[in-house]
Amino acid sequence: MVAMMDTLAIYEQFRAVLGEERAKGFAQTLGTMIEEAKNAATKEDIRLLRESLETGTSRLDAALEKLAEAQVRTEERVGRLEETVAKLAEAQLKMEARLGRLEATVEKLAEAQVQTEARLSRLEEVVERLAKVVERLVVRSDRHEGTLLELRFRDRLPSYLGLFLRRAKVLQPADLLDDLEPRLERAEVEDFLRADVLARGAVDGETTYVVGEVSYTAHASDVDRAARRAGLLRKAELHALGLVACETVQPETLAYAREQGVRVWSDGRFVDERPA
Repeated sequence: MVAMMDTLAIYEQFRAVLGEERAKGFAQTLGTMIEEAKNAATKEDIRLLRESLETGTSRLDAALEKLAEAQVRTEERVGRLEETVAKLAEAQLKMEARLGRLEATVEKLAEAQVQTEARLSRLEEVVERLAKVVERLVVRSDRHEGTLLELRFRDRLPSYLGLFLRRAKVLQPADLLDDLEPRLERAEVEDFLRADVLARGAVDGETTYVVGEVSYTAHASDVDRAARRAGLLRKAELHALGLVACETVQPETLAYAREQGVRVWSDGRFVDERPA
């Protein structure tokens, strides 16, 4: 239809110039050429389009193949990731189970600790009571031993102190009341009367009174009482020495006795003498 319209238009355009027959032949020839040209262009376009489509299809196939490969790899990675996540979830469950057991163990240990502390508290109370009982027993034992030592020392004083106090005679503190009361306060006399032991003899040829404390274990308080009561005799113008008789004495108590001028007798001898 397009070719016929083109031929007719050419015929009409050249009929007056060329004449009817010539214009008709020219129009047919030129129309054929135009048709062939159009057909040729259409075939080339189709060829180019087909090549373009084939190239595009090839590229699309290649792209689709790459996408498929990438999809496979992605699925593999997702699969591995799922396995890893599953393992992590399983490990998490195991960890939670272990933590649960650990919490239970810690709770039991805490309960045991509370029970242990309670038992320790009760044990401490028992030990404290036992310590007080033992302390009272020790005090009673010291007193008992001290009483026995006092009786033995008083009975054997002339023998124990014979080399130090010549012609020693054991007295009762009340034997000196006539000498003390005119010169001492009543409280001082009463304090002197509580002395454990009193004896009279000669020390370096001079009449001397020895007033002492007897204790199983010598303490600083024993030294203080012996020094104080010897001082009371000296206040009453009587020559006197303080004495502590004991079974045991600590070095610091012995040093204190030396400072106070009190003699210390223990285990059958004087132990207050300084080494030569």
